[in-house]
Amino acid sequence: MSRLFYLQILKYKEFSALALGQQTGIKEISGKRGEIFFINSRESKGAYNSGEAKSIAINKEKWNVNALPFKIEDKNNFSEILAADINETKESVFSKLSEGNSFAIIKKDIPQPLAQKLKSSALEGVDLEKVWARYYPQGVLASQVVGFLGGDGVGQYGIEGHYEDVLSGKSGIVEEKKGLNLINFLNQPKEDFDGADIFLTIDYNVQFQAESLLAKAKEEIGIESGQIIVLKPDSGRVLALANFPSFDPNQYSKEKNFEIFQNSALQKVFEPGSVFKPFTMAMALEDKKIDTGSFFTDEGFAKIGPDTLYNFNRQKYGKVSMSEIIEKSINTGAVFLSLQVGRTSFFNHLENFGFTKKTGIDLQGEVSSRNEILRTGSATGYATASFGQGIEMTPIQLAGAFSIFANRGKMISPYVVEKIEKNGAEKITKPAQPKQVISEKTAEEVTKMLINVVEKGFGSSAKIEGYYLAGKTGTAEVPFEGKKGYYQDRTIQSFAGYGPALKPQFLILVKLDNPKVPKSSLSAVPIFKKLAQYIINYWQIPPDY
Repeated sequence: MSRLFYLQILKYKEFSALALGQQTGIKEISGKRGEIFFINSRESKGAYNSGEAKSIAINKEKWNVNALPFKIEDKNNFSEILAADINETKESVFSKLSEGNSFAIIKKDIPQPLAQKLKSSALEGVDLEKVWARYYPQGVLASQVVGFLGGDGVGQYGIEGHYEDVLSGKSGIVEEKKGLNLINFLNQPKEDFDGADIFLTIDYNVQFQAESLLAKAKEEIGIESGQIIVLKPDSGRVLALANFPSFDPNQYSKEKNFEIFQNSALQKVFEPGSVFKPFTMAMALEDKKIDTGSFFTDEGFAKIGPDTLYNFNRQKYGKVSMSEIIEKSINTGAVFLSLQVGRTSFFNHLENFGFTKKTGIDLQGEVSSRNEILRTGSATGYATASFGQGIEMTPIQLAGAFSIFANRGKMISPYVVEKIEKNGAEKITKPAQPKQVISEKTAEEVTKMLINVVEKGFGSSAKIEGYYLAGKTGTAEVPFEGKKGYYQDRTIQSFAGYGPALKPQFLILVKLDNPKVPKSSLSAVPIFKKLAQYIINYWQIPPDY
């Protein structure tokens, strides 16, 4: 009895601690990184809907072989046995054991069957560590949108970089129960260290088509690079954000030119050329400086101080309507419009159209030009800006601004994340409320002019039978880097358009860098048509006439 009193009462704390140590351990764990998915938009026709999901960034289970030297009695024998199992040399294993550390990494990334074999072996001192590796099952598809997980375990570029805090798993210390304590422990709530999953607005099929068209443009017309953006013009949902060239995020470390990681659709500015002219027209209509019944007499040139500006190929058109300025892409007509608007109002409209600030798209590294030089620069610089030269923007700025015409004068904010999901709970992205920047009437009048571009103007090769499409071509000169002037043998060719024009469901911007054809009607316009036709078929959009 006295012995029992001694054990249960006097030695209670000591033996309780000893028992707890046998039943409880401490373990450091790292949660899994959240995964990234596309969502199919066939049923929703590009609107929000939880369609079929397709993986674009996932976690793959891998194993590392480690050793605990303090548990190994015969390092020579241990090295010989383990080396044979993992296809390494005995000398290599032994040298890692002899570095004087209490923990040694022997080999990383062993296959699952080998890990199971080592688990079942009786070799004392082997420690198997399960790790999660990032894998991109779609390879190069949307690589600049997604980015990659760097060697330090931190997301770089794109979604991986911008949403690092959301995706990354957390590290922490947890108790590891043994024996009878395990029964109660299994019923305890567990702390969740895993990151959240992200579902994109990007549609796999539309993205694939866009990237395929860019790759084909490289083969057929020799583009140096290019971007295609597809938006829902009423909400800002980005359905495709394609870049050429792209890279394989599974092999990112092999890339020697780090510029390929940049998403040029939002990280590089360019001078748009004539695709900008509808904005100059909208300014003049909105300010009531002209109306759709006004006329302009073109002499083939415009004198601005000591400088003379010309139309493409020095064409002379004579008396033309306002719609014909856009249909025939008349530079002097755009200059005429800008002179009616005036510099102060012109710049105020630029700000309203979003050409002086970032769009705020939820991707890493967006840039923009403030175009401040247009406030105080030369009269010639201001005049050329009216037809898209001497003014800078990113492709995503241009696509977002074009949505104004498709969306009854309201401007959207583009976004690429549809929802964030964790443990069954969803956080749905709520698009920013569209902002009215021009009147519905002005937007409708510009849309009619853009329909005429496709029906009978320079964009006629975009026409799809049964559908009214609205759009504008652009062939811009490329400025020298760091000095005044333009290359004589380089162009940026583009086409921005939407359809069906009277009730738009999609907006497409095609931008091609230095194609080996003279104008956008031969390069960007046919690509727009092919992608528009694909989306019409994919969403089964009925004809509007």
